[in-house]
Amino acid sequence: MKEYDVIAVGSGSAMNIVDPMLQKDQNLKVAVIDKDEPGGICLTRGCIPSKLLIYPADVLRTIQKAHEFGITVEVKNVDFTQVMKRMRTIIDQDISMIREGLSSSPNIDYYPVPARFVDKYMMEVKGELIRGKMIFLCTGSKVTIPPIKGLSETGFLTSDTILHITKLPSSIAIVGGGYIAAEYGHFLSSMGSQVTIIGRNKIFLPNEEPEVSELATRELSKHLSILTNQDVREAKRIPEGKKQLLTVDRESGQATTITVDEIMIACGRGPNTDILQPEKGGVKTNEKGWIIVNEHLETTQPNVWAFGDAIGRYLFKHSANEESLIVYQNAVAKRRAVMDYHAIPHAVFTNPEIASVGLKEKEAIDKHGEDNILIGFYRYENTAKGQAMNANRYFVKVILERLRLKILGAHIIGPHASILIQEIINLMYTSDQTARPMLDAMHIHPALNEVVQRAFNSLIPANQYHHELTQDT
Repeated sequence: MKEYDVIAVGSGSAMNIVDPMLQKDQNLKVAVIDKDEPGGICLTRGCIPSKLLIYPADVLRTIQKAHEFGITVEVKNVDFTQVMKRMRTIIDQDISMIREGLSSSPNIDYYPVPARFVDKYMMEVKGELIRGKMIFLCTGSKVTIPPIKGLSETGFLTSDTILHITKLPSSIAIVGGGYIAAEYGHFLSSMGSQVTIIGRNKIFLPNEEPEVSELATRELSKHLSILTNQDVREAKRIPEGKKQLLTVDRESGQATTITVDEIMIACGRGPNTDILQPEKGGVKTNEKGWIIVNEHLETTQPNVWAFGDAIGRYLFKHSANEESLIVYQNAVAKRRAVMDYHAIPHAVFTNPEIASVGLKEKEAIDKHGEDNILIGFYRYENTAKGQAMNANRYFVKVILERLRLKILGAHIIGPHASILIQEIINLMYTSDQTARPMLDAMHIHPALNEVVQRAFNSLIPANQYHHELTQDT
């Protein structure tokens, strides 16, 4: 049996801990285990490859709007194969570099195979038993596949496998109404595919503010079809290489048959703990299979820590990175740091772009009471830069606690939303989380960030907000 000072299961954010540990102690013996390509989900099949695909889609949509500014442009060809090749080349280079680093380090034994617990602090990898004094579980997550009759026989793509296709499907149905469907719907439709998104919820992008979801649906529907409130009951192959989905409206019971060349499943992600079998190592999971941790990100087994997708809280790379810093503080520096989840941002890189942080309006009212909530709202087109960009209907919405002007949440839909929201996120990480610096600060004119400033300068009581919004619309 091999003995290690540290076992890291996962080669993504876990390396944020392993690397500085090795810099401090060059005698440390570490096992890094990853059944998938090294680098973690974000690099290998998540946020980075998808954004390498989405940027060309953004460029195409920008070109298609050129006529609004008196510019006549013709797109003669979209080389889908080249778009995919560029993405894979960049990703494969990064994966190869990480693999080389793991394989060549004198302090690291790299196991590119699955691992499972067999006892406390003991794992089996490729038929070999290893033991670690300290274990970091950054095991990621896996695609969730719904129980649709005939789906396995029909065949389908996922956010993992779509990264390896070289030919654009002429038509595709994306099952799922969340951010993965929104992003890949944008990408595939801009490339020239006829896209149908099929969501189970009553609204598209149900985790966003209702106003955001409504506008996103309206804008994306210009380029693809969005069906909501649908149960997908059956999938099957039909002649001429086509595939069919039978969907049923969850309220009316009306059935719809959708015929496409390809099906993509985008119904979220689930835990990997069925492979890991953490319970054999004294590590408990919840009813859904996510690893249970305390506020310090330590599992039910001392000196075994878990973070990132493995704990199922926020499946974002930026939250996993932040959690890894907390684990380092607690496991290595021996401090008692607590992970702060009050302002975890996210972005949906679709068209239009969406970004959000903190509470939604209903959550804020439920928590603080309607009389204690202020809401600010401002449209892009009512700024000089927004008008120049012809950025109509897009907006910034901010939610504040009335007495202290504490920022509770913010929601943006429109160009550069993921950039604009950072100004708000930074204030939410100050000691008092107040909006006063935003109100007092000088903003460049005419720049797009004025739409954020003006949202904060347009605060009204929550009970007046929807009346004002209706009149504005």
